[in-house]
Amino acid sequence: MRQVLRHIFEKKQAYARLPLFERMRDEQLDPRERLAFYPCMAHFILSFGDLNKFVLREEGAADVYQEMVNEHSREDDHHWPWYLEDLEKLGYNVEARGTEWMRFLWGEETIQNRILTARLTALIKGTTGLERLVIIEAIEETGNVLFGAILPLAEVLERRLGTQLRYCGNFHFERESGHAVNADHAELARITLDPETRARYKALADEVFAMFEPWTHELLRYALAHPASASKAPWQSSPRDATRSRSLRSRLLGSDRPPAIAPRRALHGKALLQILHGCR
Repeated sequence: MRQVLRHIFEKKQAYARLPLFERMRDEQLDPRERLAFYPCMAHFILSFGDLNKFVLREEGAADVYQEMVNEHSREDDHHWPWYLEDLEKLGYNVEARGTEWMRFLWGEETIQNRILTARLTALIKGTTGLERLVIIEAIEETGNVLFGAILPLAEVLERRLGTQLRYCGNFHFERESGHAVNADHAELARITLDPETRARYKALADEVFAMFEPWTHELLRYALAHPASASKAPWQSSPRDATRSRSLRSRLLGSDRPPAIAPRRALHGKALLQILHGCR
């Protein structure tokens, strides 16, 4: 297994060189610009909690490896509320019709976010506990690249905003780095695999990184198409400022013509996401 873990680390290094992360490290850009993709990943981030609860986890684990998977899934299935917190704190919680938000979440700009969840589900189904640990390890390394790039941006924005960003900042990053599966690297590395099994596990990891790459390209396309305002940050205006609301809504949801919104029929993005994710 040591060779499989080394292979995953090498894939992580290549993944970190993708254009999205190069842009996130571009210090010539304001942190808000480098984080402009944030609303685009809402569908996947909320779906990831369900992936842990209903796909990775199997109650009554058949072996110690599935027990490790279950423990990890319980650590990872409740991070999405922190994402919603930061969506609001970063100024992206705009008011719009529920249908507008749903068109955004299930529209052309977020296809890869939806496909990624489906592809990971298909990959995980039917796998053993140890195979799932390999898949988790690869997923965790993609997350380590993303959150490692977000963290310095969050630190700047936390000082600017005077508030904690629990999803983007150190609060989340420390919990990702302290996962049980990470603590058990030494135990996993000691597992002996035959050449055929080792090749299969490496192929599983390769599939994970191949699934996440188009997702990063979609996030980058969104960031370039919907740049943060260079002159006025969303949080520098009152939430009641109609001009700001229409401008931000247009940027997030891709609408050139701001619709007339009846107050009782309008929803903030955070509220709608909570409603959708709460449906069972």
